[in-house]
Amino acid sequence: MAYIKGNYSRSIYENNTGYVIGIFKVSDTDSELLSDYIGRSITFTGYFHELNNMDTYIFYGEKINHEKYGEQFRVDSYERVKPEEKDSIIEFLTSGLFKGIGEKKAKSIVDVLGKDTLKVILENPSNLLLIPKITEKDINILHNKLKEYESSYETIMYLSDLGFNTRDSMLIYNTYKSKTKSIIEEDIYRLILDINDITFKKIDLIALNSGVEKDSINRIKASIIYIMNEISNTYGHSYYSYLELLNLIPRVLGISIIEDSFIYALNELVKDSRIVIVDDRYYLKDMYEAETFIVKRFRMLNSKENKPIKKLKDNLSDLEKFFNIKYNEVQLEAIKKAIEKDFLIITGGPGTGKTTIIKAILELYRLINKLSYEKLNEKIALLAPTGRAAKRMSEQAMFPASTIHRFLKWQKEQNRFQINEYNKSNVEFVIIDEASMIDTYLMNSLLKGLSANCKIIIVGDDHQLPSVGPGDVLHDLIESNMLEVVKLRDEYRQDEGSNIITLAYDIRNKTINENIFNIKEDLTFIKCLDGDVITNIIDIYNTYKDLDYHELQILVPMYKGLNGIDIINEKIQDLFNKKSSNKKEIKVGEVTFREGDKVIQLTNMPDENVYNGDIGIIHEIINSKKKEIHIEYDSNIVKYTPSNFNNFRLAYSISIHKSQGSEFDVVIIPIVKGYNKMLYQKLIYTAVTRCKSKLYLVGDINALKYASINDRDDNRRTTIKDYLINGIK
Repeated sequence: MAYIKGNYSRSIYENNTGYVIGIFKVSDTDSELLSDYIGRSITFTGYFHELNNMDTYIFYGEKINHEKYGEQFRVDSYERVKPEEKDSIIEFLTSGLFKGIGEKKAKSIVDVLGKDTLKVILENPSNLLLIPKITEKDINILHNKLKEYESSYETIMYLSDLGFNTRDSMLIYNTYKSKTKSIIEEDIYRLILDINDITFKKIDLIALNSGVEKDSINRIKASIIYIMNEISNTYGHSYYSYLELLNLIPRVLGISIIEDSFIYALNELVKDSRIVIVDDRYYLKDMYEAETFIVKRFRMLNSKENKPIKKLKDNLSDLEKFFNIKYNEVQLEAIKKAIEKDFLIITGGPGTGKTTIIKAILELYRLINKLSYEKLNEKIALLAPTGRAAKRMSEQAMFPASTIHRFLKWQKEQNRFQINEYNKSNVEFVIIDEASMIDTYLMNSLLKGLSANCKIIIVGDDHQLPSVGPGDVLHDLIESNMLEVVKLRDEYRQDEGSNIITLAYDIRNKTINENIFNIKEDLTFIKCLDGDVITNIIDIYNTYKDLDYHELQILVPMYKGLNGIDIINEKIQDLFNKKSSNKKEIKVGEVTFREGDKVIQLTNMPDENVYNGDIGIIHEIINSKKKEIHIEYDSNIVKYTPSNFNNFRLAYSISIHKSQGSEFDVVIIPIVKGYNKMLYQKLIYTAVTRCKSKLYLVGDINALKYASINDRDDNRRTTIKDYLINGIK
């Protein structure tokens, strides 16, 4: 870790969490890499409780190369160098921090009190009475402001001494301000309840090192919240049982506790409105409120009377002529209801024309309301949960679409949406695609950001994988039978008799018919031993290697093992993007990246217009003193530096989860019994439905049969369905 010493000049950006991007003039450094900046300014980033341009600071951290803004100094911690020279103290006192103290007064104070001026003012302000023309008001201003200034800095130092880094210290200080120390001394575990971005394990370690008893009630309370969050994120459940929580507590605490202590902690959490108990179901308060809000909003919209549209039949006829298409009976029902109702779910498997219907709804709504396309864009929002799904939706519907996060204006630093219940969107109509991927919390946030009268159409296939986050929203809404749903049935997307679609429905129906394989070019099953799977994948890949990288994809259930994602990526890279003197490469951890490699983005980077699941090609690698990887995503080139090299990975093969919301012309799926727990119906169904034209399955037919009957992923514990049927309790 290096340091730079100097003065803060100004801020370029600040937010209320203490995060600052600013300019710093460097006077000294211990780093050869930064020596050129001595006497010059550098951009810095980090978390700070207060900065002013009077003090001298030492920033500790490292120089980074931001993909967009160039060289910066990322500050991990810092300290303020107190002014000690007389001139520095005079400059500090006249900085404007102390109202009414001009240069003349400041000079007379320093002349009398000397280099210990600040210490004297803090410890014994009555000494200022010795100075001519210093009033009682001046003394109070000097003492109180300096005390306040020192207090905030001391609080940050106190948190740092406990073991918190600067970022965490700033989050804590900005939450509690002057009460920080007393709150932590009273109950350090309160941080877990009030601040999302600091983990239980980190706080627990600091607490135990500070002398907190292992069986303290506050620790038990915090561990209950931690367990509930972990279960939600791992298994997708909305609620938990008493015994489930009781049995997990010792694993987290590392000790056994008496049940009375557990009961007392639960009661305290209920009293503090942290958890809700309904019919022996234990909910986090946020989850309970999210589920109940979703139920109330959809019930309300669903109960609204239809809005009859004059000449709708004629309009539908005109629509068919406009698109040169003939809608079947169920599709016409979906289009008609989408226009007349304020809420509708449209669900169906592959080939049922979901995108065709979205296009029809958009155009019909525009015609009926006599809107220009520009005005239509103001009134309607097409939304999807991922960047890839939003892009596909936009391309197929020929209308702008957005991720839900971008629509709600997600603020990463503040961990909140700017569009929310207090600042609602003014759109009148929302169509949400790939709705099976939307978790309970995200659906709740979306509904809160929409006006109560906003018309909502939900589109999705509830037989696909559920959301990564907690809940099973689309499935619960449909299974309740309490809301308006149109279920599409007819195979529509591909040519008549598509065996890919037949296989998808076979998987759903838990009956694999081996006779559909290897009959037509669209569906091939290559039976082989586990050890021969990759060899066969390579042969197939070689056949289609000249396809655009978006058109060919290997989808794999898991990362590790003989036929896992990692080993397949390594083998494909070695054969189809070989080491060459013409291609630069760079090693990141255990993986070598090479120019021309296919990669997948793992996180959302909205500033760069690249999102989780986007696939691109490494355009250029700089592997010298300055290290950069430039990746091209559909003509959008994004620069990465070592600080975010972990934001992407090789993508010759990707996980089936990462493929959700995408489609590929040619898909290769290895399927072997060695995938164990990852062989289940929704996963394999999702993989098969990603394919548009040619699907290859490689491995063991019995593994496919097993996966088709294994519905173990269908048992998420949620209550949206129950509340829709029986009412909220």
